[in-house]
Amino acid sequence: MSVCDVVVTGAKGRMGATLTRLAMADPAFHLVGVLERPGCLDGLDGLHCPVDDNLGRLLAKCPGAVVIDFTAAANAVFVAGVAAATGNPVVIGTTGLTPEQTGTLESLAVRTPLFWAPNMSVGINVLLRVLPELVRMLGPTYDLEIMEIHHNKKADAPSGTALKLGQCLAEARGALYDMVKRHGRDGVIGPRQSGEIGVAALRGGDVVGDHTVYFLGPGERIEVTHRAHTRDTFAQGALRAAAWLQEQKPGRLYAMADMLA
Repeated sequence: MSVCDVVVTGAKGRMGATLTRLAMADPAFHLVGVLERPGCLDGLDGLHCPVDDNLGRLLAKCPGAVVIDFTAAANAVFVAGVAAATGNPVVIGTTGLTPEQTGTLESLAVRTPLFWAPNMSVGINVLLRVLPELVRMLGPTYDLEIMEIHHNKKADAPSGTALKLGQCLAEARGALYDMVKRHGRDGVIGPRQSGEIGVAALRGGDVVGDHTVYFLGPGERIEVTHRAHTRDTFAQGALRAAAWLQEQKPGRLYAMADMLA
């Protein structure tokens, strides 16, 4: 496989800094540009690549490079729109996208290769393959619950990964997630409703990301937990996605399941 040229947005952010570090350390990738907000470019000269606060101007210097974005939902859609105009593929790991924003990405994917995953961890995405089998084998008598923990700077809740896990569980039961979800509980709510999927979000410290799926049955329970120990896990998944995406054609919004398949 040829060397993959990448452009990283939000280069001073937690994920942006991790991506730039890993891309520069891996000979399979070539960091050809970084983007930051106006007034935040100081200190990026050491990356030895074009640095800019204007994405269109930056991408004009980086034809064909894969843009990787882990910033914020609205900005991710903006990045995808600019990249669609220039023909640059885009990998998005940003969470908190609304259905309307996801629909916009699907429309833009007709013009340039786009890849979006709320969690770039290979382990989480393998887990999404395994969970439906557990749901089917254990049957409807087991209550399904999800708990997620993230650092105290995370803006959205529940996490995009928790939502994806919930959707996976609901689909395995032939249900629509929006009809069975229960995001948090408070007050006198009465007994747990049969078939609902509860999600609890905890925030604190510097936790990178913990997700536990509970199968609570009569006389026993099963807990399936994934813990991300470092942001490198997500960055490595995003770089792997970038290398894969550069070989794909436009047409639809790609996901981790497409790459792993």
